[in-house]
Amino acid sequence: MPDIIEGPPEADDPRPSWPSRLMWFALLALGGLAATAAVAYALRAMLGL
Repeated sequence: MPDIIEGPPEADDPRPSWPSRLMWFALLALGGLAATAAVAYALRAMLGL
């Protein structure tokens, strides 16, 4: 059975480029913002405001 969780990168593995890392950060930040907004609007709708 293959491992489900991947271990840390090896010391000699190349790091991803900074634009790639910046893109992941931006996508995660926008995803968190969207999830927070969705929960806020759902709670507001449930309260009838």
